[in-house]
Amino acid sequence: MARIQLRRIAHARSGDKGNIANIGLIALRPEYYPVLVEQVTPERVKEHFREICLGPVERFEIPNLHALNFLLHDSLDGGGTLSLRTDAQGKTYSGALLRMEIDVPENLV
Repeated sequence: MARIQLRRIAHARSGDKGNIANIGLIALRPEYYPVLVEQVTPERVKEHFREICLGPVERFEIPNLHALNFLLHDSLDGGGTLSLRTDAQGKTYSGALLRMEIDVPENLV
């Protein structure tokens, strides 16, 4: 197994829905998708964002797009119209998630 950052096998987009950050994680190649499903769990994402995500993390699998969608509840300090945070819409959360390290089979990297 090799330890890599998600950015090597996926790309991501993020935004907001009120006080919920929404992160889409998309495999760069179809063979990477099972690794994402196995390694990028709601628990791991919650731990990765532990300082800013105060609520639960939900994960939705989108296999036909080789993607995962995460909802990070209570993570935007009230959301875009209420928050005094620099990133009140969670636009940088995708980049932050792509820095998460995961284990992948050597033959995939």
